[in-house]
Amino acid sequence: MNLEIPEPLPRKFYDRDTVTVAKALLGQKLVRVDHGTGMVIAGIIVETEAYLGVIDKAAHTYNHHKTERVRTMWGEPGHAYVYFTYGMHHCVNVTTHGHGRPEAVLIRALEPTDGVEVMWDRREKAKKERDLCSGPAKLTKALGITLDLDGVDVTCPDSQLYVAGMRKRAYSGDLIASSERIGVGYAEEWAKKLFRFHLKQNLHVSKG
Repeated sequence: MNLEIPEPLPRKFYDRDTVTVAKALLGQKLVRVDHGTGMVIAGIIVETEAYLGVIDKAAHTYNHHKTERVRTMWGEPGHAYVYFTYGMHHCVNVTTHGHGRPEAVLIRALEPTDGVEVMWDRREKAKKERDLCSGPAKLTKALGITLDLDGVDVTCPDSQLYVAGMRKRAYSGDLIASSERIGVGYAEEWAKKLFRFHLKQNLHVSKG
């Protein structure tokens, strides 16, 4: 573990209301560690979306949906839920709540901090640093997050992927913008929920 990076957030951080967790993750650091080389690639979380499980028509576990793909969401809070979409992209979430409530927070954008040169190598199409991790598929490519990391315990300092606690308190409400989630128009009334959160005036937020 990089000694300059704080310890991972504890499981109790995730074992609570999903919208609260989505806001509290802003300002924390998503850390990817290559155990083979010891290389650390990381960024500050600046944008998230909350997904409220069985009642949320935009969630993968809506209406108690259970498949091998969503198995991680039905487990305990504080694990990475990684999925593959559109035949080409990975997205990373962290599970919340637990106790039979399969909910999660999608990490949508990061502000790069560690291993930025590696991010540039992996994100050849990026024109500016603000483009490296400004979207869920962009950040997983930049950090090297794939299905191999699905189910990883993000509360463990020995994990290849974890969330480091950079802030003890969540940002105040006047610093956080709320809006509808991206790409969930199919979710009927749930498409209108203001469950997307990002830091106001941060240049690394996605264009959605």
